[in-house]
Amino acid sequence: MSRSIAVLVTEGFEDSEYLSPVDALRAAGYAIFNIDVEPGRIVKSRAEQLPLRIDLGIDQARAADYAGLLIPGGRSPGVLRRDPRVLQFVRDCDARRLPIFAICHGPLLLVSAGVVRGRAMTGVAQIADDLQHAGASYEDSPVVVADRQLVTSRTPEDLPLFNAAMLQLLAEHHPPL
Repeated sequence: MSRSIAVLVTEGFEDSEYLSPVDALRAAGYAIFNIDVEPGRIVKSRAEQLPLRIDLGIDQARAADYAGLLIPGGRSPGVLRRDPRVLQFVRDCDARRLPIFAICHGPLLLVSAGVVRGRAMTGVAQIADDLQHAGASYEDSPVVVADRQLVTSRTPEDLPLFNAAMLQLLAEHHPPL
């Protein structure tokens, strides 16, 4: 069983929406793999220009190699959603029923991948219409867990609840030995 988490991230990601979940995942024993369109790049965050090294290009990433998928917010999801390879990776993760965690603008990547119809979700208020038009049921809640597979949250203020729900869902999918 994999103890690796794929993180779809590129230029303009939101600092805290990357750092807080990644710290929680690492503390729980998960390895983190930053994935963008090409490996080895250094991308910077939106606010503090935090540099982040990309481990794998999207062409190297396989959903079967991961225990879950994290999609931080910021401008990153809006950029990544334009690449059909990224969208296919998201669809592959969803088809494998991997736990998927998206915060703030992160759910936009799920909208573009076509995996939100019929699901309860949340995100930053500005994307509520996008989620509803794609067939999701939008809830203005700090965290929403759908189908024992999908965890979404609105803003950095929701990170403590987001992280707890993320770790709980991973524990359900991958119980300790």
